[in-house]
Amino acid sequence: MQRATEMLRNKGISPSYHRVKILAYLLEKKTHPTVEEIYRNLSKEIPTLSKTTVYNTLKIFIDKDIAKSLVAGKNEIRYDATTREHAHFTCSKCHRIYDVELAGILEEDILSEGHKVEDCQIILKGICKNCLSKGN
Repeated sequence: MQRATEMLRNKGISPSYHRVKILAYLLEKKTHPTVEEIYRNLSKEIPTLSKTTVYNTLKIFIDKDIAKSLVAGKNEIRYDATTREHAHFTCSKCHRIYDVELAGILEEDILSEGHKVEDCQIILKGICKNCLSKGN
């Protein structure tokens, strides 16, 4: 919780209890959760939490570069507290989403061709190593 509080303060965001808990959840859970997942999991311990609060908080996080949104599946928006450029791998068996390093793909002269790249979302799809090892 302290890391989340410090991150919010460093970005000029008032660290309300709800904001701290939502950010701490994103930092702890690397599952790229949806608003529904965040709400369902946090509302158990925060009965005053609403989906609107989750949506509004995530919008603030995105505006202040504390989180990113990504479209996974068919128009399913998920959230990620890892803001450095990276790709995502989606498993077609278990549907988990993994972070994947890009290792130089986003270097300005490779991708941008003179344009200013502000965001890049690469989603790889296949079967993750966990499902492969289980024989799925």
